[in-house]
Amino acid sequence: MNTVGIVSTGIYLPKQRMTSKEIATQAGIPLDVVEKKMGIKEKPIPGKNDHTVEMGTRAAKETIKKARMDPKEIDLVMYIGEEHKEYPLWTAGIKLQHDIGAVNAWAFDTALRCGTTIMAMKVAKDMMLQDPAINTVLLAGGYRNVDFINYKNPRTRFMYNLGAGGGAILLQKGRTENQLLESHLMTDGSFSEDVVVTTGGTKNPISKENLDAGMYQLDVQDPSGMKERLEQKSMKNFITCIEQALQKSGYTKTDIDYIAMLHMKRSAHHYVLEKLGVDASKSIYLEEYGHIGQIDQILSLELAEQQGKLKRGDVVVLVSAGIGYAWGANVVKWGS
Repeated sequence: MNTVGIVSTGIYLPKQRMTSKEIATQAGIPLDVVEKKMGIKEKPIPGKNDHTVEMGTRAAKETIKKARMDPKEIDLVMYIGEEHKEYPLWTAGIKLQHDIGAVNAWAFDTALRCGTTIMAMKVAKDMMLQDPAINTVLLAGGYRNVDFINYKNPRTRFMYNLGAGGGAILLQKGRTENQLLESHLMTDGSFSEDVVVTTGGTKNPISKENLDAGMYQLDVQDPSGMKERLEQKSMKNFITCIEQALQKSGYTKTDIDYIAMLHMKRSAHHYVLEKLGVDASKSIYLEEYGHIGQIDQILSLELAEQQGKLKRGDVVVLVSAGIGYAWGANVVKWGS
């Protein structure tokens, strides 16, 4: 019982889409920049009923259905979606637990921005191995931080790829198939106030003036300083997390068979693959989806399965980075 494996995954994507042309028009930038540099052809955006937790619930139900499992068998529900959800000051995991019928589980919320799924997989595994009462864990949540993007604000241009969707992963103790091996995470608080929504917290409460000024949207406090500091650390930490997670799992980067990576600008995606010595065919660039936050790794896994990129015995790396700043990677031994 000292192993934890992935039983199934689930994805929900809104039907509504925003195209590269629409982004270019709203932002006032060339279409080539959006498609070739930013790497966005289109992305899902929320419809009227695509609320954050609801999207996570839809993905969770798909996951449970694929696993052919009774939700009563689930011992723990971890909400891995965004804090931007149906209501503020609300424990989303408890609502999700109720809506899927996991009546024998308990639930809580986790948050590490776009690194939440990576972090939650490690936390879930550690909890299962330490607590004999926790055998089956559902990780699920939704994301729609696209709501906070102002395409007229060039300071947030690197976030024009934000989209919407839901994702879920079902983990089980004692399972050797799709075995979750080791993880490595890093955080650096010197970036903690670089990217924020400036209005709505205790420092700057909501007011009519703030809302009229558009201060409810994401902004970058020190664009040039953040860029300079990130260039010194971000990619280095990104690669370090991958290498350390592999080393802990008994592998090296030459063993990578597939890497499920968050969406980032096209040059950064190829830079990571080049530094790892991994062929582009061993990853999927999410140019038709944009960046759905912490859902990206789940989406990449599902697409890889659909495209026949995963086979028994493959060493799979899940990797992400999140504003704050956080970097993390998990290693999965695919198949039985």
